Amino acid sequence: MDIWAQRPFVQNISRIGDHRSPFQRDKARILHSAAFRRLQAKTQVIGVGMSDFHRTRLTHSLEASQIGQGITAQLRQKHEALAKQLELDDFLIEALCLAHDIGHPPFGHGGEIALHYKMAEHGGFEGNGQTFRIVTKLEPYTEDYGMNLSRRSILGLVKYPNTIEVLSNTSPATGQTHRQVKASDWHPPKGLYQDDIDRFDWLLEPLSAEDRQLFCDYAVNQAGKHHKTRFKSFDCSIMELADDIAYSVHDLEDAIVMGIVTKDAFYNQVSQPILDGQESHLRSIIEKLTGQLFSDKHHERKDAIGALVNTLITGIYIDVTHEEFTLDLLKYNAVLPEPLANALNYFKRFVFKNVISKPEIQLLEYKGQQLVMELFEVFASDPERLLPENTRMRWRSAEEQGRGMRVIADYISGMTDEFAAKLYNNLFLPKSAGISPA
Repeated sequence: MDIWAQRPFVQNISRIGDHRSPFQRDKARILHSAAFRRLQAKTQVIGVGMSDFHRTRLTHSLEASQIGQGITAQLRQKHEALAKQLELDDFLIEALCLAHDIGHPPFGHGGEIALHYKMAEHGGFEGNGQTFRIVTKLEPYTEDYGMNLSRRSILGLVKYPNTIEVLSNTSPATGQTHRQVKASDWHPPKGLYQDDIDRFDWLLEPLSAEDRQLFCDYAVNQAGKHHKTRFKSFDCSIMELADDIAYSVHDLEDAIVMGIVTKDAFYNQVSQPILDGQESHLRSIIEKLTGQLFSDKHHERKDAIGALVNTLITGIYIDVTHEEFTLDLLKYNAVLPEPLANALNYFKRFVFKNVISKPEIQLLEYKGQQLVMELFEVFASDPERLLPENTRMRWRSAEEQGRGMRVIADYISGMTDEFAAKLYNNLFLPKSAGISPA
């Protein structure tokens, strides 16, 4: 068997007539998982419940998957021989795009900040690290190996190949009251948990010692911010581009429809920099697309969104970005040409500045942040009494190794926005109807 198709746990199950590839099986396991279903009620950018139009983590993941398929088709057409050499696989890219957000907690970055603060002395918390933990340990497809995905699928989900401890470069003081916790002090390093290092070690077994050391390398930040990893696999680079396009273009559509952003702000922060930049197809059509995006006619806006996505997808190509690796999966990445990469960054910055950073959105994140910290404190105060039975059993086992808090973080991070809010109300509002935490 191809070493990249191997799974951490060998299952002796014979399924007659099942001729699916390893990556088709991986996609099915992700699609049918509870962690994936919960994305339907988790915040993407605009909070769940603010309207019935905007995207959730689930619809975002589905759109990223569709974009990933488009990128795969383009790369195969542009680089037929190289795509064959790299064994580019549609089902693999689909699976990665579907799974990339399953580790994100309720209430978006507010929930992530809250859990990282509460886990500060227990290894931290980060959404991508939680995704790795879910697929390799938590999702009950197997008893101890999560979804038991193939090695190449797991590699494709590792956007940041080092641990939070290594990448951390700030030491803010703990001990504040929950309302005093500043989000800017508690953005987590993007990485994996030391608790899951055994699964990471298994993942990297096929790499040479030199490739492994280089893959885990990171850029040291001298400005007091967290260090950042430098490399990702070929498949991961496709998934990340699909994610960025879905986030920056489709989430922009939500903001336009809900009246959160203005045409003038978009023109000044996105259209004008593109017009002032390097020659590209997008530069020649951006003024027309700007008019369509902010048109009162729904079909014109949809046409502009489609044109933007198509322009970005068709620009992507395969490049030797890191020739120092011996493994092709690490040597090659999917990339955008510089003018389109700059344009995508303008879109991302625009959404961050004009949507995510708006006070009304930040108030919702702050509310979720407070709620998650309160829930964590409740369950950490008396896990034997308050955790549901199956989680309590996991906590007992982990607590023997001093890792009980990680199980509490697992439990809360798996909640949907609505479930967490109902649980909070049940705990702190005496007249609320009870629910059974499962």
